[in-house]
Amino acid sequence: MNFENQWAITEERLAREADSLGELLEALRSRISPILIGDDEWKRLVDRGRELPATLAAYPFGLELPLHEQRPGADLGVSVVGGTGPAAFFQRKARSESADSYANGIARLLSETESEESALRQIVGHKMMLEYDVDTAPVGAHPEPGIFLRPAERPILGGDASQRVADIGVVLDALTAAVGWNLDPSETRRAEEIYRALGPATKIESFGAFPARERAIRLAVTGFRTSSDLMAFLHRAGWPGGHSFLAATLSRFEERSAFVNLGVNLDVLAEGLGPTLGLSVLAKDREPKDPGYWVDRPGQWTPFMESLRDEGLGLEEKLTALADWTRGPATLFGKSGPFILMRGIHHVKFVLAEDRFKQIKAYVFMLFLGTAFPGAGPSR
Repeated sequence: MNFENQWAITEERLAREADSLGELLEALRSRISPILIGDDEWKRLVDRGRELPATLAAYPFGLELPLHEQRPGADLGVSVVGGTGPAAFFQRKARSESADSYANGIARLLSETESEESALRQIVGHKMMLEYDVDTAPVGAHPEPGIFLRPAERPILGGDASQRVADIGVVLDALTAAVGWNLDPSETRRAEEIYRALGPATKIESFGAFPARERAIRLAVTGFRTSSDLMAFLHRAGWPGGHSFLAATLSRFEERSAFVNLGVNLDVLAEGLGPTLGLSVLAKDREPKDPGYWVDRPGQWTPFMESLRDEGLGLEEKLTALADWTRGPATLFGKSGPFILMRGIHHVKFVLAEDRFKQIKAYVFMLFLGTAFPGAGPSR
């Protein structure tokens, strides 16, 4: 299914359906387990969404769900694509009297990728991702979101160092300028060293920064098929954390065929790599240009969920609720006609620090598809 062909139709429909992403989320409450997101936490999520346009739901957006703690909450992630309604929203916001630094930064990136001749456009295309701290932010606070750029047009693949080192500098320059940081040459050198440590078929999937958090440049490195490949990379890259604990846990997952692909999130600091590691586990191959990228098969995540239970990782009630997330497409009947709601699990991330998993988070996605039925009108 080519979702890109549906984007313009869905965006137009969503503009008539709701005034904000928060209003759109309200209509989904009955479909989301209170075990995953509690009532108070849901209200915070909806309130944050009221600051964003409903048309963002025409593009993949997601929730970050903690599986390791009783309190049910979620952070929010959205995609912003140049030349669309959501992009125009941020550009208008940057020109308004209420413009803030993050809107200015997003507008700057959008402007930089407008031209096909742009060096940044040739690497990352015209899309970025924003991650909003909602559940993890103090009550009443609305910190600036993290910004992530993904080299989708010209992937930064391992084994091609002579071609892609310059691309790393282009992306880092744009990212740090957008969040208001001056890029430190040592950060660039460290990112280049990580790139040179990559093996074949692996890549730097994204570059990110959270202006509201302690300074670090987040690199997501993906494409590891085996635990030994991942551990060898971490050794070459000089990650200073607990290798033996991670290797032993991954080996047990591997014995159960609990994953198809692995990735890691590394924090690049001026002084080197941070000791905290994000380990991403995927149950399928995901290539953004694959028409099946946003389709999950029933039972796809079952081996991994069973492995989590065997390892005593994650709360049982949350794992059960999470398994229900991948039921398959559902039809929603809105004011402007029917929508198809796609849902699934993108990946599960373990946060490793001090030789233990401090956090386990599921990254789940949603995507609205507006049907183009002639004469479609309000549902009965």
